[in-house]
Amino acid sequence: MISILKISAQSGYSLELNVKTIPTKEITKNETGIGFSFYKNLDSKNKITNSISYKNSELKFNLDNYYSANNRNNYNRIENNLEFQHQLNDKLNLNFEFKTITGFENSLGLSDVGFFGGAGIQYAYSEKSSIELGIKRTMLFGKAQILPSIAFNSKLNSKTDLSLGFPYSNIQYSNNERNIFSLKNTFEGEYYQLDQTKSISSNLSASRIRFSQMTTALEYERNVDGNWYMSFQGGYQFNKKYRLTDNKGTTKFNFDANDGYMFNIGIKYKP
Repeated sequence: MISILKISAQSGYSLELNVKTIPTKEITKNETGIGFSFYKNLDSKNKITNSISYKNSELKFNLDNYYSANNRNNYNRIENNLEFQHQLNDKLNLNFEFKTITGFENSLGLSDVGFFGGAGIQYAYSEKSSIELGIKRTMLFGKAQILPSIAFNSKLNSKTDLSLGFPYSNIQYSNNERNIFSLKNTFEGEYYQLDQTKSISSNLSASRIRFSQMTTALEYERNVDGNWYMSFQGGYQFNKKYRLTDNKGTTKFNFDANDGYMFNIGIKYKP
């Protein structure tokens, strides 16, 4: 559920596993990920959250004219996200984020590590509504850049929460304590450092592979037994871009990936 400003005295953790497939005519992308998240309310005004996750992405090329040593490529991503929230008063919060992302093909090195994050402010202008403004260094469009973030949050009624903004929007409905239905829209991006510079032609070479897209998806989460939850997600990805680039993000080869559907199954443990 959407939290406006209230911080309660508690701590907890969750463990999650996801399997996602994104099929298109030319390229199929399969992702498997696992993540662990821990949060703790330090006192009545301060909260800290740390999440660490690992994801493996496999690209399968369906046509021979795509640049690849073979018809499959694998990429690995390790992400640690540390967030700190400080409540200034009943209406105002300060939010800070520090994120370390390592994206690599097979061999892990210092050049694969990137540092991201930012800061924001959240203002509750009513008991059920708030607005957030911030600025972050992120890779939403497949390369590192500084972008603004904004969100309007509102609890429409006892069963429905709304969050509208960039890069994330969500409307969530829960008809009882075991079911949650969500409609989400997210801008997503990532890049991976290649093990070796790939020569595309006599005068073109690439050192990274870059992904970006906008995803609109419907999700259903079910509390199946005690602390175990299952989630099912289906949606569509727009403005999909899969490219080989240099370290500055300049495109050297475009895979011309089509827009297409995505499907995700997840299992989560929350005490």
